[in-house]
Amino acid sequence: MTVTAKMIAKELGISESAVSIALNNKKGVSSQTRRKIIDTAKSLGYNFDFRRSVINGKKGNICFVIYKKSGAVVSDTPFFVELSEGISAGCKSEHYDCYFRYLYEDENIFRQIYKLDSSDFAGIILLATEMDENSLKNFRGLRTPILILDAYFEKLEYNYVIINNIQGAFTATEYLLKKRKKQPGYLRSSFPIGNFFQRADGFYKAIRENGMPTSKSIVHYLTPSQDGAYDDMKKLLMAGEEPANCYFADNDLIAAGALQAFKEFGYRVPEDIAIIGFDDLPLCEYVLPSLSTIEVPKYFMGETSAMRMIQIIEKKNTLPIKIEVSTKIIIRKST
Repeated sequence: MTVTAKMIAKELGISESAVSIALNNKKGVSSQTRRKIIDTAKSLGYNFDFRRSVINGKKGNICFVIYKKSGAVVSDTPFFVELSEGISAGCKSEHYDCYFRYLYEDENIFRQIYKLDSSDFAGIILLATEMDENSLKNFRGLRTPILILDAYFEKLEYNYVIINNIQGAFTATEYLLKKRKKQPGYLRSSFPIGNFFQRADGFYKAIRENGMPTSKSIVHYLTPSQDGAYDDMKKLLMAGEEPANCYFADNDLIAAGALQAFKEFGYRVPEDIAIIGFDDLPLCEYVLPSLSTIEVPKYFMGETSAMRMIQIIEKKNTLPIKIEVSTKIIIRKST
């Protein structure tokens, strides 16, 4: 519960204006009354840091932490740039400063977390794209409130802002089924990332609901980067792999890399093979043919994360919630 001037006034049996004068360090109350108000405020847990920062026109600092594990997620891609811009804008609109930090799992993670918790941050937005449940457990005991962005863990009680991955993958797969009248294949990430597991759920759900056996879907495990997916798909085709009529890909980078490999082996897109990705990165409009995809409102996700974090900081003791951001399909020339 947030301690207010009204609560302090009630505790002491004095006017709220006298409390406000003392807390704002203005003239108008005696030194003895001022000391009594300050001592009572401390005993009740009043947030003096917040009061001082408001007086100075700044409410506090929020840290956007990018957790690096496998290296599969590159933080300077347009996806994460837009997330960052949304977070910065949300913080700025509510008079918070936004800082950026990296945490590296292969270094002394506990030392990094301790330094983070010891810094002057009112809240932490943790980009957990590469994290698993065990990674997140390392953050237990932090005094600084945390919001988890771009990942969800059923057993761990936090505030979350995530993509509706199941919805997006289901929409993409069902579109392929209706357009191509064939069972879609799956260009699946070879790196274990939570978002991609959820996209797999959406893909297979669409297959089942259309009366097809999931075991019949052709699946290629590819590196979730454009160059990596291109190299992996090229090796599969050189080994004689027979491609499917159409594919859903875990992300646009996989889709673009595979598309390049298919074209080099003489397959026409979309005449022979249709492909749809996920994320709606700028490259979707530049590859040939342009890439159909699932649009994720990245800026909105970042801004929403910042606004929810500020609610947590200022209201305190809020119940944890999961905010799931919807997606929409963007049809271009690859399907």
